[in-house]
Amino acid sequence: MSDVFDEVAAIVRDVIGEDFLLEQELTRDTSFSQDLALESIEFVELSEKLQERFGQRANLATFIAGMDIDAIMDITVGELADYITAQLAPSA
Repeated sequence: MSDVFDEVAAIVRDVIGEDFLLEQELTRDTSFSQDLALESIEFVELSEKLQERFGQRANLATFIAGMDIDAIMDITVGELADYITAQLAPSA
């Protein structure tokens, strides 16, 4: 696993709580909607914590801006980590 994924996973655990994850393994394929049942207020908290950790380039709203509702519902922890990794990469 990448360092960014590990950090994103830690933030997700913080937002939803370890108690919820007792029966759920957090992997790259874990979806925010179906697997974690993240609510909108939790998405807001997740977004804030990601920006605190990674800066303004890790903007969840920008990430989902061009997606339709089905794509947003299917976002996985791995996809979010990949997005953040790409945002943090030096410009070519």
